[in-house]
Amino acid sequence: MQEPSPTGQDAARAPAGDDATVALAAQLIRRRSITPDDAGCLDLIAERLRPAGFRCEFIRRGAVSNLWARRGDQRPLLCFAGHTDVVPSGPLAEWHSDPFQPTQRDGLLYGRGAADMKGSLAAFVTAAEDFVVARPKYRGSLAFLLTSDEEGDAVDGTVAVTDVLARRGEVLDYCIVGEPTATARLGDTIKNGRRGSLSGRLTVKGIQGHIAYPHLAKNPIHLLAPALATLAAMVWDEGNAFFPPTTWQVSNIHGGTGAGNVIPGSVVVDFNFRFATASTPEQLQRALCAVLDDAGLSYDIGWTLGASPFLTGSGALIEAAQQAIGAETGITPALSTSGGTSDGRFIAAICPQVVEIGPVNATIHQVNECVEMAALPRLAAIYRRILEQLLPAHD
Repeated sequence: MQEPSPTGQDAARAPAGDDATVALAAQLIRRRSITPDDAGCLDLIAERLRPAGFRCEFIRRGAVSNLWARRGDQRPLLCFAGHTDVVPSGPLAEWHSDPFQPTQRDGLLYGRGAADMKGSLAAFVTAAEDFVVARPKYRGSLAFLLTSDEEGDAVDGTVAVTDVLARRGEVLDYCIVGEPTATARLGDTIKNGRRGSLSGRLTVKGIQGHIAYPHLAKNPIHLLAPALATLAAMVWDEGNAFFPPTTWQVSNIHGGTGAGNVIPGSVVVDFNFRFATASTPEQLQRALCAVLDDAGLSYDIGWTLGASPFLTGSGALIEAAQQAIGAETGITPALSTSGGTSDGRFIAAICPQVVEIGPVNATIHQVNECVEMAALPRLAAIYRRILEQLLPAHD
């Protein structure tokens, strides 16, 4: 495959590596870690962590590599969590430089994963390295939970590690996920929770027949239409102080044989709830089925709970994060639960305080993904300040 021809080549160059965080981010970007292939990213990070005193353990499930690295045996345990895998690059012709060749241009570092989330991983590592040099003895433990299965199916990644930790009885007290959370500038947003995701596949049954003889058939699309309108207009809950109201959306409708003169015998509808802590999955299921029952439909539903909502309220982690961001950027960050799901949903099952803090998310999953280079050492400084507050020096 021919590589794209970069534009503005006089302004573009490989990262000079003057900053340790930018240099490590560039090393990670060079590895084509398209999900679920780690492409050596975890090995690279483990090589950096071992000299800093971390015990590195690779936990593999299926085709997925995961890394659990820990320094210390006492509580509290603070964990950095993230993923090395990236989404495919998309059309190469639309990139201004090779997506897997890190390139500096106009103060930005370009490459797939620069913002989501290899920049954060680099900042995790350099923050930890600097912290343990300055404070080799501290109260508590520091850990890394990294996976190569976040952008894909997410069934053999973080959840596999949390399963192992739960069986061992290893308890996490604080977790920082490096997802890109900022909207306009570094530090403007902390994600302190995420909505849940509940999907369903609804099959409404009718009677197939000739389109010219509708009295001998039952058109399931016609039968479903009033109920579908009711569901689309429903208010499922009012949300709460941290979450917006639950939403319900249809993603696909499948019906018919492909012939223009046949009434279908069934119609299949795929839908999804994005829900907050104001509703439970069981409440949403009952409410939806009540509408279908009232319509007198004959139907089946298969349900998939993709994620439960989680929320970190006030506490030591949010307070430390707000103070660290304020000290480093002068910003008072907003707390937000917007966006899709993240691996925080798995970690929340074994950790009471989970937040997401990372760089600006404006270009994630897009062509020409990039991150502001000056933001990466500042992000590392934010992470280090949090460590200093939550893992105090040992007397």
